[in-house]
Amino acid sequence: MKVLTLRKRAIVIGLCVLLCVAGVVIYFTAIRPTFQPKPQYTIVIDAGHGGRDGGAVGKTTETTESYLNLQFSLKLKSICEEYGFKVVLTRKDMNGIYSAFASNKKRSEMEKRMEIIESANPDLVVSIHMNSFSNSSARGAQVFYAENFPENEEFAQTVQDALNEKIPNAKKTPKSSDFYVINTTSKPSILVECGFLSNPEEERLLVSEEYQEDFCYVLFYGILSYFSVNNL
Repeated sequence: MKVLTLRKRAIVIGLCVLLCVAGVVIYFTAIRPTFQPKPQYTIVIDAGHGGRDGGAVGKTTETTESYLNLQFSLKLKSICEEYGFKVVLTRKDMNGIYSAFASNKKRSEMEKRMEIIESANPDLVVSIHMNSFSNSSARGAQVFYAENFPENEEFAQTVQDALNEKIPNAKKTPKSSDFYVINTTSKPSILVECGFLSNPEEERLLVSEEYQEDFCYVLFYGILSYFSVNNL
């Protein structure tokens, strides 16, 4: 996949974003010595599923969605941190984040995710998932957003545009949905279905380390583009 040009563009945007932050620091230090501007952006990366909830399963490799969600999340975290962003993960390993004593593990898991998100007070939330469908021909990465805040759709469209530009078969437009994680936070948030594990060709890409790295770099470019356009 040819993402070298996109990476160079991401570097430029990243430097501009960081320089803007530095400029704000210098400006406010000069006129209001007691003002403490935000030193860096915070992003919550939410790796879906985990523990006994493996999510979708690849038809060919039998790789679980929960495993791939974590791999993509860790790679995206590494890229974001390389450019100075603070990253908070809702899930750091293959364990579930629900309470062992909860009678409703799914509810407990969702509540814990929201607790982590709200505690982080992030600028953006990105939830990572893999898709699956009964028809194995279904394919393509797609971004989902909740309609409760207008910023969500704008964020989703910006990231979807980046995916559509560089990821094979990515959808052209994002879709609104009521996924719990993105529907219950006031922060700009999206859920990214990185591809279909039910599609053998796409499954082979999703389990590839190189593809994961390239895909996450495209996601990062979409994030930077959103920051740049909105001057956050």
